[in-house]
Amino acid sequence: MQPTTPAAPAVRTTLERVLASNTFSRSERARDLLRYLVEREQAGQADRLKGYAIAVDVFGKDTEFDPSTDAVVRVQAGRLRDLLQQYFATEGASDPLQIVIPRGSYIPSYVENQSGKGSGDAPSVSEPPHEVELPAVAATRSFSLHIALMWAAIGVVTLMMAMLFLRQTDLSGFIENSRTGSIAEQGPDALPVIYIEASADTPEQVSMLATLRSGLSGFDTLDFIGRDFQGTPDPVANATSFAFKITSGHQQGSVTVELQNIGNGRVLHSRTFSPQELSPERIEDSVAALLSTTNTASGIIYAYIEQAGVQAGLTKCLLLNDDYYQDPREQTHRAAYSCFEKLIEQGGKSPLIYSEMAVLDLQTVTSGYSYPADASRERALSMGRKAVQMGATSSYAHRAYGYLNSRLGNTEESIHWMRKAYELNTYDLSMAAAYAYVLIFAGEYAAATPIMARAVDGSSARPAWWDFGLFLSYFMQGDMDKAANAATGLNPASERSHYLVARLIAADHTGDVRTRDQLLTTLKDRFPYFSAKPRRVLEERKYPPDMVDKLLGALQAAGLGDAR
Repeated sequence: MQPTTPAAPAVRTTLERVLASNTFSRSERARDLLRYLVEREQAGQADRLKGYAIAVDVFGKDTEFDPSTDAVVRVQAGRLRDLLQQYFATEGASDPLQIVIPRGSYIPSYVENQSGKGSGDAPSVSEPPHEVELPAVAATRSFSLHIALMWAAIGVVTLMMAMLFLRQTDLSGFIENSRTGSIAEQGPDALPVIYIEASADTPEQVSMLATLRSGLSGFDTLDFIGRDFQGTPDPVANATSFAFKITSGHQQGSVTVELQNIGNGRVLHSRTFSPQELSPERIEDSVAALLSTTNTASGIIYAYIEQAGVQAGLTKCLLLNDDYYQDPREQTHRAAYSCFEKLIEQGGKSPLIYSEMAVLDLQTVTSGYSYPADASRERALSMGRKAVQMGATSSYAHRAYGYLNSRLGNTEESIHWMRKAYELNTYDLSMAAAYAYVLIFAGEYAAATPIMARAVDGSSARPAWWDFGLFLSYFMQGDMDKAANAATGLNPASERSHYLVARLIAADHTGDVRTRDQLLTTLKDRFPYFSAKPRRVLEERKYPPDMVDKLLGALQAAGLGDAR
């Protein structure tokens, strides 16, 4: 391959092919970043491609962003380089032109692929198969893929939040202490152990204690003890033990909740709740926002355990499982699956073992992985059913079974089991959002709206599809002011077609003519097939008929033309 200065059309063709590839289909952030870098470079603005500008323009950081303390750009650039390498080694191996982001720089360069010459012209970027269109939920492959992408997005955002909280947590003291002895032996079902400590001196503390107890009991990813820690903390024996400590805040009537590692006493997270947040009407939502950040396999507790290198048993397997959804490759898939297999050999009995293995088994079939060789849809469904039977109160087992049914085309069954998962743990906002999204695309807008609104309002950092779902639910109920407000949560740097549609309709409603015209032009340029035949695309994607009609009417009013 030789460095080259290609013509702009060749760069654009390569860019669109990469963005529409399977390799990039699971990473919205990587697509946004790649498009931004290439388009800026092509516009002669390579000198602007610095960490600060990228953070503000692509990732929505404010003007106080400090690249020396926030590694989001470096992390995402590294991920982008890996995906580009993967794409050009597989799907794009015969592409005549390759895009490279050199290490130490954010300015794209281009190399000519000598081995790719003569392989034929690239398909036009305006052809329908290469256009990323609006997602839909139905008993189809598009529904299944959308649910898979949805779960991956949950993991990515929660992981980034966890790493942000842990960035300034010094683990060196713990790691040094752990060298003085071995980590205590843990069984196959080992999970982080959670205690709760409170003096309960005020009514507000009593209320917080009761609500925290209720919320913590619903997370299968933790072993909740429900009382104060007894004994002398040991940095080795209590390496994966944590406590939520409740104290009075500085303001009258406020409460502070700290999450500490018992082994070394380090505070991993602290939040003070105002009297308003502790009111009977809001306290459950306040606690849900806290626990959704700390308790999942992508949350603060698991991120701390992984950084400290003390994962074992089921905790280790759940981290490997999360690694797979962050980086879905056959290698990471096999590592997670093998880990769960070993737990079964060791006598593990947690329903999470079978629920997560069931999903991985189906991934083997749908992704064409070689391991396990005897994977099948039938076995995946059987394991998922077993997980539900083993864990009648396991929200994670029920959600996994709902996911399996969605992938197998059983839409009604999927809705049933996801609803059950949400009911079992209303303190996990990702489950609330997942259930609400399914309801929205099933046409149950009134039921979905308060659930999705709760998830969005309770999360300061969330996947964009939460905001898009909230936009649709308000839009379909005719509340255009709230729909337009929900659309403001969509990252302007993301030019996925369904986000553009939402923002276009919102701009038209608010009378922002300049933004409307810009979005209309972008939609036509980026997605000509959708722009020419929006009805056909929406119907092919199995959108509810009433949603199709209403979206087309709004798009036509916004200037898209004859929506047919």
